[in-house]
Amino acid sequence: MAAASPEEAEPTLGPGLLPRHIAIIMDGNGRWAEQRGLHRWEGHARGARAVREIVTTARENGIQALTLYAFSVQNWGRPSEEVERLMTLLLDYLVEERDTIMDNEIRLVGIGQTQRLPAHVLKQLRFLEEESKANDKMTLTLALSYGSREEIVEACQKLARDVAAGALAPEGIDERLLDRYMYTRELPPLDLLIRTSGELRLSNFLLWQAAYAEIVVTDVLWPDFDKAEFFSCIDEFRRRERRFGKTGAQVTEELL
Repeated sequence: MAAASPEEAEPTLGPGLLPRHIAIIMDGNGRWAEQRGLHRWEGHARGARAVREIVTTARENGIQALTLYAFSVQNWGRPSEEVERLMTLLLDYLVEERDTIMDNEIRLVGIGQTQRLPAHVLKQLRFLEEESKANDKMTLTLALSYGSREEIVEACQKLARDVAAGALAPEGIDERLLDRYMYTRELPPLDLLIRTSGELRLSNFLLWQAAYAEIVVTDVLWPDFDKAEFFSCIDEFRRRERRFGKTGAQVTEELL
């Protein structure tokens, strides 16, 4: 049998430091569809296929946590037909990917104002969260009806209530404490934030968590984002020197 051509070869991820927690702003479904003369919902449907590939790829390669920006608080303002189709795709994903999630020992978590989801979608989300809660190979977090500013406000409200109840002293509030009030409190620190479609903004996603994350932007539209592009983003992460406010010399000295 002839060897596969370089174009057909299965992408591989070489040895090296892996980001513990990767988050992705999955952008470009609508543009992908428009470029092909298709309805926007067809772009979202194709994007769901990309989700399946990236989730399994992350799990197979030892990523501890993967957070996907699936639906923002602001997305509720889109045309009602598009919102309905997005909710249908979400429900389909939660039902159809149940076996993959369980077989791969993935824990599924939804974050955001999830109470705003349609009742039948929320029911399925809660069911899979409960069923997968003991899985410990990777945490898949779906940001649904999510907004980072909204998350920070909610965290501050909880803190204020605890201070008012006498459970906390104001002077005891620090960065670590506030972090424990965030939706992502059980996840590793965010190492790598990927945005597809070439847009250069965070779009109200993980503003607190991204403080020291490496940001990689790719021009690839989300429906075309595949294993090879995912590995390329991880390779870019590996080429970065993460200094966390220190000098490069200090970082090098600490590694010796």
